[in-house]
Amino acid sequence: MATPYSHLFASLDLGFTTLKNRALMGSMHTGLEDSKSDFEKLAVYFAERAAGGVGLMVTGGIAPNRAGWLAPFAGKLSKSSEVARHQLVTDAVHDNDGKICMQILHSGRYGYHPMCVAPSPVRSPISPFKPRELSASGVDKQIDAFARCAKLAQDAGYDGVEVMGSEGYLINQFIVERTNQRTDQWGGSFENRCRFPLEIVQRVREAVGPDFIVIYRLSMLDLVDGGNTWEEVEMLARKIAAAGATLINTGIGWHEARIPTIGTMVPRAGFSWVTKRLMGKVDVPLITTNRINTPEVADKVIADGHADMVSMARPFLADSHFMAKAAEDRGDRINTCIACNQACLDHTFSKKRASCLVNPRACYETELNYEPTDTRKRVAVVGAGPGGMATAHVAAMRGHDVVLFDRAQELGGQFNMAKRVPGKEEFYETLRYFTNVLADEGVDIRLGTNVDVAMLEEGGFDEVVVSTGVTPRIPGIEGIEHDKVLSYIDVLRHSAKVGKRVAIIGAGGIGFDIAEFLAHEDPDDAASTEEFLREWGVDKTYREAGGLHPEGSQHHSARDLYLLQRKDAKLGKGLGKTTGWIHRLAMSGRKVRMIGGVQYKKIDDAGLHISVGETDRLLEVDNVIICAGQESLRSLADDLIDHRGNDEHVHVIGGAERAAELDAKYAIREGSLLAAKL
Repeated sequence: MATPYSHLFASLDLGFTTLKNRALMGSMHTGLEDSKSDFEKLAVYFAERAAGGVGLMVTGGIAPNRAGWLAPFAGKLSKSSEVARHQLVTDAVHDNDGKICMQILHSGRYGYHPMCVAPSPVRSPISPFKPRELSASGVDKQIDAFARCAKLAQDAGYDGVEVMGSEGYLINQFIVERTNQRTDQWGGSFENRCRFPLEIVQRVREAVGPDFIVIYRLSMLDLVDGGNTWEEVEMLARKIAAAGATLINTGIGWHEARIPTIGTMVPRAGFSWVTKRLMGKVDVPLITTNRINTPEVADKVIADGHADMVSMARPFLADSHFMAKAAEDRGDRINTCIACNQACLDHTFSKKRASCLVNPRACYETELNYEPTDTRKRVAVVGAGPGGMATAHVAAMRGHDVVLFDRAQELGGQFNMAKRVPGKEEFYETLRYFTNVLADEGVDIRLGTNVDVAMLEEGGFDEVVVSTGVTPRIPGIEGIEHDKVLSYIDVLRHSAKVGKRVAIIGAGGIGFDIAEFLAHEDPDDAASTEEFLREWGVDKTYREAGGLHPEGSQHHSARDLYLLQRKDAKLGKGLGKTTGWIHRLAMSGRKVRMIGGVQYKKIDDAGLHISVGETDRLLEVDNVIICAGQESLRSLADDLIDHRGNDEHVHVIGGAERAAELDAKYAIREGSLLAAKL
């Protein structure tokens, strides 16, 4: 039988070594790199993904010295005493037939500490610390630090290193005039500014010899004012290849850029066109990246000549056996990354260990395992939302007899509303995954079923898990029963007709989702790459340095929208750390009027009557959408506990336990943890 995804699974000859396929597990900071006591966990994390069949992996960023730290006491490799802990990782990977490179990342002015350095003393907008300007000798010391770090990585058993030259870190800061205002041999002309990365690659190559992978992560699209022109990008790529790089990886956008590059609203492979521009211009293989999350997309990117390899980072958090399943033509069993960032990047930037919303075992491989049960139990799971599906899957996988109930006619619970929000279409993939694996594990699924205590008692269940979720909270506003009032469920689940002028009460995650949904003419039609680039002001023709469109973003809205909240605070403050700014910026671009500190007076034929401070206002709207929080649906659990007289074998998870924490990340993790112990 022909190998599925033949382009993705073609080997890649690098001369001194061969990669077994064209998949790179890209660099992700997990938090495990930052403590020597966590390297055993890090080793198991990488070993599981090596066993899953990925061709080459890259670690999270490791600083070459203290000045390059991302934060105090972050991962660093600058002395021989630090080598042994890395050998735990490389030995584990090699024992599982894998290859791994260590990323050398110098934060420069992005360093969240007072020792940070940069080519010029220009403070970053995302850090409170103004960097110290490097002297000429200081620049040379930083270059030597890269070379020394690469040699130590080689001593630790790594197959190569990735030099981080993109995303706005130190090397990027030397390359562009916006952050390099020097007048010596390291500044001024482009030839001088690109001397820094060229010296690094040359000295790294000298330190490690010819038979060692050196990946250079090149910023191909800065997405900031004062970034590089395309001609400069192409010139630097050729020089980097000549200096000794084995592979060139694609970097998209600085961290301070105001354009989403990896969020779920970015179309799949939405930036591979950048790498394609460079194909054939250099004589080393090119790697493309960003929002490639299925084997079909990865294979097509290579088949269409956009790159020689594809980098997928978060997809290997979501499913460590992504490549093995693809090789077996079981792509429909891959637990697909939905690009939500909630448990990976949001955790990283909050100084928590990274994980994955759809796979809570990610980065917890030594702590959360689903071992076969010694005692087979009959388990009822009531509610087939995210938490319920996860509980049923893990419990059945372990060998329990599981019945999954839901009063709805389809699996998924709130996911069936979320999947309709523009930019959240990836939830379809999660529903596909759970539908298939629940069937594989023989879960008895009973949809369209209203469950009561008598049914559960008659079923002879040893354990009952109540994951019935939430119901919308209805605020006490005069006129709340008016015909123009709808709930978010009416809009997203029941496709209620909505007028052109709309007020949304509640500016939490659901309020922003409703605003996004209503702003689109056809919310069920996913945006193309061209539409996304136009909307966010990215210019594929690269007429301006940095790749920004001279006319800026082109957001528009299909409706006149108000987004309101009672709190007198910035709207969207509680949204995800790495995605909230995107939602707020999109709403602003669509001229959504976001108002805090609102008191709701009444709703009548004229519209919504409110007051803001001392001012009364009438919003002449056609509809008022209620997104004012949720209340737990746990009455079944309470009734069952009352009936039995104890709650030892009745478990309540997700929104049914605490509506204030309504979040699929918590529900899936809670369900998985519970099922691992049943």
